[in-house]
Amino acid sequence: MSVDSDATTAPADGTAADPTAVLRALADPLRMRIVSLLSREALCTTHLVEETGAKQTNLSNHLKILREAGLVDTEPCGRFTYYSLRPEALTALAAEFATLASTARLTAEAGFKRSC
Repeated sequence: MSVDSDATTAPADGTAADPTAVLRALADPLRMRIVSLLSREALCTTHLVEETGAKQTNLSNHLKILREAGLVDTEPCGRFTYYSLRPEALTALAAEFATLASTARLTAEAGFKRSC
């Protein structure tokens, strides 16, 4: 996981989002709530206002951050825009954490320690 990366937007070609941007986006409780809601169904801003109680302008700002992090896709539908979760972004992040956990487990089992 590249935690020192400065990337804040997902690549335009649809490749995996930067894990640091995803973590930053998920660190906010309202954005995490939005992601949780979008995991169950695609929703428009009106639905998200009803579900979260947040103001529309506040939600729009949070959705922009989620889009830029590569977590959310948009789909125009008449005068509304529907938002859906990109599961591959979360899968990639989960894989990064699984790799870190596996490495840490092996390190602990082997007793690796750098001497001072």
